[in-house]
Amino acid sequence: MLKVEGLHVAIQSVIALRGMSLEVAEGTMVGLIGRNGAGKTTFLRSVMGHMPPTQGSMTFNGQNLSALPPHARAGLGIGYMPEDRGLVPELTVEENILIPVWVNKALNAEERLSLVYKVLPELLEMRHRRALLLSGGQQKLVALARALAVGTRLLLLDEPFEGVAPALSKRLGEVIAGLKGTEVSVLIAQSDLNHSRKLVDREFVIERGANLNA
Repeated sequence: MLKVEGLHVAIQSVIALRGMSLEVAEGTMVGLIGRNGAGKTTFLRSVMGHMPPTQGSMTFNGQNLSALPPHARAGLGIGYMPEDRGLVPELTVEENILIPVWVNKALNAEERLSLVYKVLPELLEMRHRRALLLSGGQQKLVALARALAVGTRLLLLDEPFEGVAPALSKRLGEVIAGLKGTEVSVLIAQSDLNHSRKLVDREFVIERGANLNA
């Protein structure tokens, strides 16, 4: 499904990725493991089109991702949960969830909301609350819900458990575990696999912007 080969990315004059390669097969859960600063977030942002590569290729179901604008990822069924959550503070929980759905005209907003609230029923009661009034953990849940709303084929989760209280961390783990064996593929970027070692089918280790064994 997702195939990245020899990806090079520079942030200003600093080389952030240097030949990183990774594959996510359909219906699988993959871990991208690396310490802080190893390049995990840069890799995910590159796949999402926010950081164009200087070398290498990225394909999704055979389609060249590098040739597409960032917003086109939603149309391909790719959902992204950034480490910093990336919510719009003044918008409500429901509006934040729907932002990428509005971009993808093939999706029915009511159907996607129904699915999200089925998976994360705790968000239903806070759907009209503005994002700025939520706790950090609640914002993580909303960020995951937004990714689920549009990620019909692939979810990219950047440090989903980072900075979250144990109870919410457990809840996030339950939701992610519930995706195991479904049609949705998942790529989880983490500093370690403490929360998801039993879930992932394959691990890739990134060190200084490249595969550890490269």
